[in-house]
Amino acid sequence: MATSPTTSDSQSTPAGKTPPCHKIRLGAIKCAIWRAVSEAPLYNATFARVFLRSDGNWVDSTSFGRDDLLVLAKVADAAHTWICEQQQRDRQGQDPNVPS
Repeated sequence: MATSPTTSDSQSTPAGKTPPCHKIRLGAIKCAIWRAVSEAPLYNATFARVFLRSDGNWVDSTSFGRDDLLVLAKVADAAHTWICEQQQRDRQGQDPNVPS
């Protein structure tokens, strides 16, 4: 289990869909950040909790229990920071796919 927000490769993208531009995961809570381009790039975040079902399969849920809420807040804070920094890079004309 991660102890700090990190990029996660476990969040899947449906076929034919653009993958998220950034992912953050802290324990069972994960965030995908999506980039939409209009006149200026816009960013949206989706959140999920990962858990193991009784049949042995890992699944995502958008429902969060009491013990998930502080972790969710930390992941949301990390997402907010990343989006703010990315918007600044966008204004400077930097490629969003190249880490600074």
